[in-house]
Amino acid sequence: MSNLIAAAAFFVLLHLVVSGTRLRDVLIARIGQGPYMGLFVLASFAGLAWLGWGFAEARAAADNVVYWSVTPATRTIQLVLQVVAMVFIVVGIATRNPTAVRSEAALDDPDIVRGMLRVTRHPFLWGVAIWAVGHLLVNGDRAGLILFGSMLILAVYGTRSIDAKRKRALGASWDAFAARTSNIPFAAILSGRQSLSLGEIGWWKPALGLAVAAAVALAHPYAFGVAALP
Repeated sequence: MSNLIAAAAFFVLLHLVVSGTRLRDVLIARIGQGPYMGLFVLASFAGLAWLGWGFAEARAAADNVVYWSVTPATRTIQLVLQVVAMVFIVVGIATRNPTAVRSEAALDDPDIVRGMLRVTRHPFLWGVAIWAVGHLLVNGDRAGLILFGSMLILAVYGTRSIDAKRKRALGASWDAFAARTSNIPFAAILSGRQSLSLGEIGWWKPALGLAVAAAVALAHPYAFGVAALP
């Protein structure tokens, strides 16, 4: 279990402390943006591999206590959440967004707040958060809590970390964008600062998200050894 804890701590701290604070600015100033990004990507992939190894090892450990079991209700909720998560993730990746890596120039577009950005300025990370919540519902053992709990923390606090990073770098232009959008999904719409426009999102991005969700569910027993469907 200690191996999984160490892997989760490494992955979370890598993103929230190294990438999400002024330490990132210091490192970029010393070694340059390109080398920093290359090293960060390598460290991220290494962290994911370590997490996978640690999780597989921890699930078979004697101290992997089970706190709750899967029920038909939680399995159904999990399936619904995974569909929502994949739609958020895929639409988020396919949407031009100034919160994405090296996409700050998108703020120069006065019409940038369209489609999914009316819902949230962090669709990808909220998709990951929803994905993690769903997996926590059906993984009530200690190993599941560590893995999926750490991913949930990373996704939720990652939205705030990116906001702070963009504010430091972009100043007033970021403030204007943030004022027209919301971190929490649908908050800007509910507050009257935005309106929902499904037509701007289009049909193919959500459809691709549904297709990805179906593919992951079908491949789940082969890739992860656990059936995602009843």
